[in-house]
Amino acid sequence: MNYESLQVEHQGRVATVWMNRPEVSNAFNEGLIDELRAVCLELERNDAVRVVVLAGRGRNFSAGADLNWMRRAAAASFEDNQRDARGLAAMLRGWAELAKPSVARVQGAALGGGTGLAAACDICVAASDAVFATSEAKFGIIPATIGPYVLRAIGARQAHRYFQSAERISAQRALDIGLAHEVVEPDRLDAKVAEISAALIACGPQAQVAAKDLIRALDHRPISDDLVEQTAQRIARQRSTAEAREGFSAFLEKRPPDWIG
Repeated sequence: MNYESLQVEHQGRVATVWMNRPEVSNAFNEGLIDELRAVCLELERNDAVRVVVLAGRGRNFSAGADLNWMRRAAAASFEDNQRDARGLAAMLRGWAELAKPSVARVQGAALGGGTGLAAACDICVAASDAVFATSEAKFGIIPATIGPYVLRAIGARQAHRYFQSAERISAQRALDIGLAHEVVEPDRLDAKVAEISAALIACGPQAQVAAKDLIRALDHRPISDDLVEQTAQRIARQRSTAEAREGFSAFLEKRPPDWIG
């Protein structure tokens, strides 16, 4: 597909989706939201792609909502705002539920929706100059559509602070509270993303899909007889797959598994 606000680059089995509105710090508008949703669907169907990296051109990852878009929203009807919000929510869910591993490559500002996108991705790698914020309360609104993904990352206790205070969150603080997985110097950002992408490609793609489903099934559930039985059934099913047989064979034969090729 041809995109106006995105550039998609392919390097081996890795697709990098670049938000390409650097003149407005990759701020969200209707067009960017629609394209971010569409590119998820496109890459989901592309069997040549194993890892998806989300990045922003220019100095900033994404400064959140475009000011002109926000002005239009403030003057719009409830029905129009609901339609816009549903589009944003669907886009974020698309990234969060992408079957393939996703990595957010974050530099500069990742504010509001930018923080939401970083949290929706499976893995967040941040430059040391990155700054995050759930900044919505400063505008008299709430981080509703990004909330499930940020809350999943930082937990309710930290969310009580940052959803209400809209404070800026440094890269190191983001690492401390679970919003970022890695923080590196800006000139090491691409190398770290490539390192993690290589580790992801070395693992079985169907196992990764099953691992994401496992996390959703286990998260915030007490350990019970039923849950333990479910875990036993999941590993039994996975062991019987062709991918698992190939993985064990490759290990014993000291060769790369066929999904790496």
